Amino acid sequence: MNTSSSLADCAAPAGCRVVELRQYTLHPGRREELITLFEREFIHTQQALGLHVLGIFRDADDADRFVWLRGFANMAARRAALEAFYGGPVWRRHRNAANATMIDSDDVLLLRPQAGALVDAGSGNWHALICPLAAPLDEAQRAALQGQPAAWFDSEPTPNDFPRLPVRPGCWLLALSPQAPTLPGALQPALSAAPRRLRLQATEQSPLR
Repeated sequence: MNTSSSLADCAAPAGCRVVELRQYTLHPGRREELITLFEREFIHTQQALGLHVLGIFRDADDADRFVWLRGFANMAARRAALEAFYGGPVWRRHRNAANATMIDSDDVLLLRPQAGALVDAGSGNWHALICPLAAPLDEAQRAALQGQPAAWFDSEPTPNDFPRLPVRPGCWLLALSPQAPTLPGALQPALSAAPRRLRLQATEQSPLR
């Protein structure tokens, strides 16, 4: 993946216009087991079906958290790809082993690229800023993101049409960057609660380093 380009141009020929941020809470001590399984079985098989694994991360502040990003060309492509993968032989063969590592896998944000670019960190060290919003961003608020450091994403407005995989309700803004992102002052009034910060370390086979 050419991570020096904008996310709209990444991985998928038609561009990744829909992105999932997936955060899993795992049983104590089982993160490396899941990473080994994921990297061996779930990267190339998903990519072949149109599910673009963008980044795979350890939460640097929680040894039992696993975080990853997955992109799709659009919502229709997302549904078709999810049906193909989760109804396919690779997931059927390994789902019990994967699920056995997890306490919760439903902390998922469904997002769309809004501004900025995912530029490869090189070191594998990443920061995420997750902001709950009182309402969807308006035009002026979206404009305030232009030129800001980090890659910015807000909530995908199309409802989740693959209910087998839940997503968190509400409106969200996500920033990803090799440096700790800062929310522009113009967007502070848009928050419905305090933002959450994550420090992430890319795994050995993460496309985004």
